[in-house]
Amino acid sequence: MTDSQFIQGLSSNLKKAVCWISETVQKFPEKTRVDVLKEAELRFDLNPKECEFINNNFAKLPTKCSDQAS
Repeated sequence: MTDSQFIQGLSSNLKKAVCWISETVQKFPEKTRVDVLKEAELRFDLNPKECEFINNNFAKLPTKCSDQAS
């Protein structure tokens, strides 16, 4: 499965949640990543598999460019 096929297979709610998470962590760096992910799960009515995907792939990403250097 290619990346484009994987992306096409995502639900529209999950796609919206990923965009929202990205925007929110940039706009509100003071919010914890866990809080942002939990809010996205509720806001976009994600199912358990989608919640698992979000938590596995976005919970530990750096929030700032300086975090990547560590």
